[in-house]
Amino acid sequence: MSAVRIAAAAAHFGRDLEFDLARIGKLIEDARRSDAGLLVLPDAALGGYLADLRHPDPEALPPALKPDDPLILRVARLAAEMVVCVGYCEDGGDERYNAAVCVSGDGVLGHHRKVHLPAGEVAAYAPGDRFAAFDTPVGRIGMLIDYDKTFPESARSLALDGAEILACLSAWPTSITNRAPRMAQDRQAKLFDLYDQARAAENQVVLASSNQTGAMGGMRFLGQSKVVGPGGDILARTWAKAGLAVAEVDVAAEIDRARRVLRHLDERRPDAYRGLRTAGGAQEPYGRGHRRAGTERTGGENSAHESTGTASTDAESTGTESTAREPYAPGPRSSPEHVPPTERRPSPTRGAPS
Repeated sequence: MSAVRIAAAAAHFGRDLEFDLARIGKLIEDARRSDAGLLVLPDAALGGYLADLRHPDPEALPPALKPDDPLILRVARLAAEMVVCVGYCEDGGDERYNAAVCVSGDGVLGHHRKVHLPAGEVAAYAPGDRFAAFDTPVGRIGMLIDYDKTFPESARSLALDGAEILACLSAWPTSITNRAPRMAQDRQAKLFDLYDQARAAENQVVLASSNQTGAMGGMRFLGQSKVVGPGGDILARTWAKAGLAVAEVDVAAEIDRARRVLRHLDERRPDAYRGLRTAGGAQEPYGRGHRRAGTERTGGENSAHESTGTASTDAESTGTESTAREPYAPGPRSSPEHVPPTERRPSPTRGAPS
């Protein structure tokens, strides 16, 4: 397959579904003008993220949509020839899920329910139970939703399933418990970049990481959307601003280049790795770092999303999203970065936008 332009979006989304759809349409058009074949939108782009991770208000949760909801089908029509990944709150009947779909004009290409839930989300969502890659016109893709990428096993499962591109959709905030004076000094900002680069490099795949910007309740989101090559180099990024990070990558060629000498997937030694179950299926004893089922989970600096405090009055600076475009220069040296100039479980109902 020839080179493809991959775009990762940084943008703010809230409860107003029609506003969200209009913003998605604008981002799709911006990506199309950049000749992007793949656009990765943030987690909760349809309906916004939770406003409070400590005590989610059952009356203020994001609207829940079925995977075949007319709004998602409208996103598919807007995508047309492009491949677009978008996050939303899924109506799963008796449960809600933090979910994502990958669509094109042909319909839904892939679907993922967030598997790893940080402390606050367990009160609002049920966890997914699998990671599965799927074929698209731009290559084989696997999706992760923010906290999923904290766990190396998530991305590794997708890489073993043949994923060439990891689409990481996030609503990832700055640190709540230890706010830094500048975004660049924020602990969660550093972890967000670290996880993106590590997951790409350890699996030798391309990674497109999107994130929300602006504020929701007591959380302020990082932005920092980016495209990462299979060597862990950041090819394009938005920093903390709203906009698009766009990089042109010959995915197959660059993966082959990264795996020319060292092939991480082939050189694993699974028999030497400690798992939660033995080969015979018996449960291994829990050691340090394992949490027994049913024990209490608490928020903190080790969580991707920390428990929130009082509501923030921060608001996102609005304006036209900028585009960061960076052609991928093959070779051992790092590619230059382009800096844009701006920027349980209540019953699920779609409800009216608030």
